[in-house]
Amino acid sequence: MKTLSLLLFFFTNITCKENTTVYICNSGNAKKYHYISSCRGLSNCTYKIVQSTIDKAKKEGKTLCGWEK
Repeated sequence: MKTLSLLLFFFTNITCKENTTVYICNSGNAKKYHYISSCRGLSNCTYKIVQSTIDKAKKEGKTLCGWEK
């Protein structure tokens, strides 16, 4: 029973992370995604800040902002 609970918890966390909302500067040069829309790394964005999913951001080659690591 304990093993089943752990497996269920593990797969639930994977699914939730794929659908997590992240924020991206909508410029052509943006390489980072951010968990918080007010992140210090987004302060220099002169374009629109858009919402995305973490899965989509990673598929586009974006990595987590250094301020949020």
